[in-house]
Amino acid sequence: MVAGPLVVFAQLNALAKDAGLLYFGTAVSPSDSSDSAYYKLENDIKNFGQYTPDNAQKWDAIEPSRGRFSYGQADSIVSRALGNKMLMRCHTLVWYSQLPGWVSSGSWTKDTMTAVMQSHISNVMGHFQGKCYAWDVVNEALEDDGSYRNNPFLKALGDSYFALSFKFAAAADPSAKLYYNDYNLEYFPVKADGAVRIAKLVQAAGAPIHGVGLQAHMTVGRTPSRENLTWTLNKYVALGLDVAYTELDVRIKNLPSNSSSLQAQAKEYEAMVGSCLDVPRCVGITVWGFGDSHSWIPQTFPGAGDSCLYDKNSKPKPAFSSVSALLASASGKRAPWNTAASTVMVTTTKPAAATPTA
Repeated sequence: MVAGPLVVFAQLNALAKDAGLLYFGTAVSPSDSSDSAYYKLENDIKNFGQYTPDNAQKWDAIEPSRGRFSYGQADSIVSRALGNKMLMRCHTLVWYSQLPGWVSSGSWTKDTMTAVMQSHISNVMGHFQGKCYAWDVVNEALEDDGSYRNNPFLKALGDSYFALSFKFAAAADPSAKLYYNDYNLEYFPVKADGAVRIAKLVQAAGAPIHGVGLQAHMTVGRTPSRENLTWTLNKYVALGLDVAYTELDVRIKNLPSNSSSLQAQAKEYEAMVGSCLDVPRCVGITVWGFGDSHSWIPQTFPGAGDSCLYDKNSKPKPAFSSVSALLASASGKRAPWNTAASTVMVTTTKPAAATPTA
């Protein structure tokens, strides 16, 4: 058993960097300041080295009416991150959900949709130029069967909207890392292959794409093995891309949680983090909120919850102990991030016993 001080006092971002990752981060919201204990943990760079705005940079928040941009909430998060010397993963530009009505209900031609996308991307990325380490350029464009999700962009432009989005993004902020981001890539091989298809389309069009973000919204008892997760990550590394877990949580399906379900959750968090450590081009890990009192899960999946590393009182759970111990044990075993990508070994043969279920 790991000694108490290592588990209780270890800080995740410091441990992650020692283990060769670029960051261990969290999603944040302006309302987090109302919880003083949570907010204090969130603002310590030893705990978290990267922020992702949960909603403040989504289309409905940023451009609620055409050509009118509202940056206040997003600016507050970005300013806080930079003041804390943290990285920003900015999120998101082209997504089927949380669109204002003027986009979702508009009658678009190829030309008018192209103009709207270019305007939105260039204005938003231009506003934050140089402040975002990475952007989720296109988000959740796939159904679980690997087909393209119906949305206004696909309807007007077909699959050309993928490359256009990345071209506009690269022009707006050439320094930002540009990602495709989606959920359930860890569960469904056909969907994971769909993300490969999108990345190849973007590359074939001559547009820059730097990474694939796997959201990693998992459920206790259903998380794939560490070996299988590593295999999935390496699908994208084989294309010359970085990977990252961008919205990690592991929900317990039936509440209340108990010692057994919390220990199972701890092992599955360990598998997720371990798979990132196993892949030299896995940049880092972002949890989608680190405390159960700030989780999105109970509202979206009634009856489920307790999905985070900390409990409702911002106290560490067994999952925190497992993750911190794993990161501590990996210290110095992986090249620091700035050299990791130059010595990549990729395994593309599927492990024999890896068959994830959703």
